[in-house]
Amino acid sequence: MHALKKNRPLRRITLAAATTVTGVVLLLSLKPHTPPTPASASSSAGHSSSPSSGDSSGSSSGSSGGSKSTGTRTVTGDTVQTRWGPVQVRITLKDGRITDATAVAYPSDNPKDQEINSYAIPQLRRETLAAQSAQIDSVSGATYTSDGYMQSLQSALDSAGL
Repeated sequence: MHALKKNRPLRRITLAAATTVTGVVLLLSLKPHTPPTPASASSSAGHSSSPSSGDSSGSSSGSSGGSKSTGTRTVTGDTVQTRWGPVQVRITLKDGRITDATAVAYPSDNPKDQEINSYAIPQLRRETLAAQSAQIDSVSGATYTSDGYMQSLQSALDSAGL
C-alpha cells in the first residue's frame, strides 16, 4: 500500500508537518550576508598615517589659504570604520592639485562587497579628481563606502593643508 493513500490521513498530516518543519529550518539557516565583525580600531587617533615625500616644502606654519605647496607628494587619510568595514583613501598632490586618489582600504570580504565596490570606487575617484575636494556625490547603492571615502578624503586634504 502507498503511504499517502486517502484511507490513512494521519500519515499524510505527519508527513506534511515534517516536510514543513524541515523547510522552515533550512530557510532559517541561510545566511545571505556575513554580519560585520568589529574591527579593532587603529591607535592612530591623530594624523600619524599621512606620509609625505621628502620634496615637499615646509610651509606648514601659518600658510594663508592662497599659497600652494610645490612638488609631488602623497598623503593618506585616516581609516574610517564603516558598517561593512574600513575605508581609507590616499591622494597624490602636484602643485596643490589632486592628481590621483586611491582607495587603499575598502570592504571586500564577500562577493556582494566586491560587486558594489568594483563600480563605486572608480566612480568616487572620478568625482574626486573632478571636484578637487571632498565635496563629492555619494554613489547610489554604496552609501557606507561613499561616506567613509569622503571622510578619509577630507582627512587627507586636511593633513595636506588644503
